Amino acid sequence: MKKINLREIYPDVYTTDFFVEVTEDVIETIQEFERAEAAYRRKIYRYKEQYSLDCENGIENAVLPKPQTLEMLLEEKQFQKQVYAAVMKLPEKQAKRIYARYYMGMTVNEIAAVEGVDPSRIRDSIRRGLKRLGKKL
Repeated sequence: MKKINLREIYPDVYTTDFFVEVTEDVIETIQEFERAEAAYRRKIYRYKEQYSLDCENGIENAVLPKPQTLEMLLEEKQFQKQVYAAVMKLPEKQAKRIYARYYMGMTVNEIAAVEGVDPSRIRDSIRRGLKRLGKKL
């Protein structure tokens, strides 16, 4: 059995030294807790995790997704239809390339390989098509 000072463990409760004899299991548990607490503090320091979602400075509002209303969903769907229609009114090559890039998720290099042209031509074509879309919308 070893003696520990409760003032070191509970400084708010014990203002003077108060020694107690405890078993090795208790000491190991206390040390394990202290190591876990030190690791947690290092993690917070290293990864800059100083904010908690329960604090009152509005951080949680920026983090949590806002639920969409039915009106918002309908407006978004209508806008997507308008964009799709505008893309399809572009010249055929630009429309194909923009569709492949943004709707099918292909990279510029993949589109260039399929069409057998240089990737810079695909990039320029997509850029010009997006510029046209910006003017139309």
